[in-house]
Amino acid sequence: MPLALDVEHLVKHFPGADRAAVDDLSLRVEAGTFYALLGPNGAGKTTTLRMIAGLLAPDAGRIAIDGIDLAIDPLAAKRIVAYVPDEPLLYDKLTPIEYLELIAALWRIDPEPARVASTRLLDLLGLTPHALQRCETFSRGMRQKLVLAGALMRAPRLLILDEPLTGLDAEAARLVKNLLGDHVGAGGTVILTTHILEVAERMAARIGVIRSGRLIAEGTLDELRSRAHVVAPSGHGVATLEDVFLELVADRGEDAPVLP
Repeated sequence: MPLALDVEHLVKHFPGADRAAVDDLSLRVEAGTFYALLGPNGAGKTTTLRMIAGLLAPDAGRIAIDGIDLAIDPLAAKRIVAYVPDEPLLYDKLTPIEYLELIAALWRIDPEPARVASTRLLDLLGLTPHALQRCETFSRGMRQKLVLAGALMRAPRLLILDEPLTGLDAEAARLVKNLLGDHVGAGGTVILTTHILEVAERMAARIGVIRSGRLIAEGTLDELRSRAHVVAPSGHGVATLEDVFLELVADRGEDAPVLP
C-alpha cells in the first residue's frame, strides 16, 4: 500500500522552551487509513499537524505527502492536503454559500462540480437552512462544520484535523464522523487528533501516541494493548483505549523508553 504520509526524524524547537516541541518524530501512514494521533496536552500534536500541513517549518527532518517532498515541492504537496484547525477560521461577513464559492475559486474547482459539492456538503452537515446567513452569527459548532465542508470540497487525498469534534453536539458529531468515514471509504486518508478517545477507538485503524514530542507507541488498538501490557481494570474483557492511553502516557520521566 502506498504511503499517504511519510515523516522522518521531525524536530521543532520554539524560542524560550526548555525542550523540543517535536523531538525526532518519525511516522508512516498508508493511503486510505483513518489514523488517530493521540497525546496529552503539550505533547506536540498540533505542532506536528501544522508542520505536515506546511503551515510551520520544521527545524529538521523530512515530510513527504503521497511521495511529494514538502520541502522540495510545497505547492504540489499542499494541493492534495486539507487542514482543519482546532479553532475554525471563517470570513464572518460571508454566507456559507459564499465561503464555499471562495474556496472553490481559490483551488480552481470548476463552478458546476463546486456547486454540486457545496450543496451536498451543506445538506449532509445540516447547514442548508443557514446557507444565506452570515457566518458571524454562527455558533462554534456551526463554524466547525462549515470549515470541514470547505476542506472536503477539494476531495483531498490527505485530510488533517485537529480536534474536529470540539463544540459539536451529539447529532453534529455523528454527521462529521460519518463524513470522515465516507472520505476514507472513498480512498482518502484522515489523520486527526482528539481527546475523545471513544472516537479514536471506534474509527481509527491505526493509532499513534506521542508524549513530550516523541512517538512512544504506534499500531492497532490490539497491538497497543499488547505492548502496554494492559488488561481491563475489572479483570474481565479487554482494556479500552482509555486504559491503554493512560498507561502509555504515564509520567515515568523524560528518558522513559519508547515501546517496541
